[in-house]
Parts: sequence; C-alpha cells; structure tokens
Amino acid sequence: MRNPNSPESPQYTVAFIGLGVMGDPMAGHLVRAGHRVTVYNRTTSRAHDWVRRNGGAAAPTPREAAHAGGGADIVFSCVGNDDDLRAVALGPDGAFAGMKPGAVMVDHSTTSADVARELAAAARERGLWFIDAPVSGGQAGAQNGVLTVMCGGDAAAFDRVQPAIAAFARAVTRLGDSGAGQLCKMVNQITLAGLIQGLSEAIAFGERAGLDMHAVLQVIGKGAAQSWQMDNRGPTMVDGRFDFGFAVDLMRKDLGLCLAEARRNGARLPVLALVDQFYADVQALGGGRFDTSSLIVRLRDRTAP
Repeated sequence: MRNPNSPESPQYTVAFIGLGVMGDPMAGHLVRAGHRVTVYNRTTSRAHDWVRRNGGAAAPTPREAAHAGGGADIVFSCVGNDDDLRAVALGPDGAFAGMKPGAVMVDHSTTSADVARELAAAARERGLWFIDAPVSGGQAGAQNGVLTVMCGGDAAAFDRVQPAIAAFARAVTRLGDSGAGQLCKMVNQITLAGLIQGLSEAIAFGERAGLDMHAVLQVIGKGAAQSWQMDNRGPTMVDGRFDFGFAVDLMRKDLGLCLAEARRNGARLPVLALVDQFYADVQALGGGRFDTSSLIVRLRDRTAP
C-alpha cells in the first residue's frame, strides 16, 4: 500500500462530511497527510471545533464543502444510515450539487447495498463517481489511522481515491462493483456477531466454573481460539467495562441490514437472528450505548456493568 506521506503521493482538495467518533479522526489524518480539507457537520459547533484542532476550513452545507477551494477532488462522508447519506448527497444543498465534473464521493458509512447502488447511479447521471467504502477497526482504528476499508464501485475511480484513503487505513481493497463494499461489511458484521456471542458464553461459563478468566484468556489466546475480540475485548468483558467502542444501537442497525439483505438473496442467518435478539435484550437493560461486547451482561446474574 502506498505511504500517504511519501513524496509521490498526490495531494487532493477534499471535503469530509460527518465528524462523529469515526469521521473526526479520519478527517484529521487527511490534513496530516497534506490534503486540503473542508469539513461539514450537522452540528456546526463540532465542525468549528474540528477546524480549531486540525486546521482546514468548515462549510455550512455539504454542497459548499464540496465546492470549496475550486471544487473537491474527493468528497468523503461518514454518517449514520441510508437516509442520512441521501440527505448529505442529494438535493440542492447536497454534496452532488457542489461537486465538479469527474469528482468522486467516497462513503464510509455502513448502509444498505441498495442505497450505494442508487447513489452510484445518481452520481453517474451527473458526471460524478461514487464509491461505497465502509470500514472496520472501530474508533481506535480511526484514531490510529489503521482502518480496514472495503470498497465497491468503478475500478478507475477507486484507483484515484486509494492513495487518499490510505491516510487513515492499513488496508484498502476493492471487492467489486457498487454495493460490494457494503456487502463485504455485512459479512464482517455477521462474523463479529457470532464471535462476540461465543466469547460471551465462554467467559460466563468460566466464571460459573470458578476460573480466573484473565488467566484463562491468556492461555487460550495462544491457541486456536485466539481472535481480535478475545485479545481486545475479552479482558474488559471480564471486568464489566463497556464504555468504549462500537455501540449496541449501531450494531443492531448493522445486523438489520444483514438480515434484510439475507431475505433478499435467500441466505440463512439463524445465529445472526438470535444474536440480534440478544442485543435487543441488552438494549432493554439500558445498554444501547454499551460496547458490543456487552452481550455478556445478559448471561450474568447482574443486569448492568
């Protein structure tokens, strides 16, 4: 992968739309890689705070962010769901209205594959390009610039934006045409749901058996059971700490996308459907903003960390 700070890396005029826990550090990495960055956020004060910390500029609408500096070469977005993405891309104040011909919008939100295809088609009609590029790695990955980015869209457009994405990613891969990035993210979330539930059951079982679970995790983490979740979330699950990372409310949104796509393509997801209901139990216990590793709370006698 090309080093974003190497002399041969191109410098772009970019816009970044959506400065949440992921978008804020991602946009900061773009500034530090030498790109000219204008940001937009629905809460204006957050955009101005970002400029104070990072430099760059803020714009009052997505359209003006995309138009700043003579027009962005790349418009990045990282928002909540399908409707949020449509709102920042389309309409008179949307990014598409301000983008110059040939510019590329790269969306890092987790959405349906359908909306990715819809916006790719709308972009082509305007002489623009759209890449769906959801990410994995969580808040820590965004802060450290080591996200994994899964992309769908035109190959030539992908090649143009890959060096800029590398500012906050350790892996950037095109999986196919529009929607393929979102479908890959669904595979990622299906895998995670099963891993976290299995880890929750294992830890709860070990606790019931009277084992020192910190010691157990150190031992089994050197064998076939090892995973990123075990290494990074296992110890905090034992300690009952769930105040960081990817929230249950967002995970349920993502699992809903997986289940909807499965109904469309005929895939069977019995474990995912069950884990989705387990996350609903965590929400009912007041854990909607807990980290996804909080699945274990429903297996313990107590109901909150």
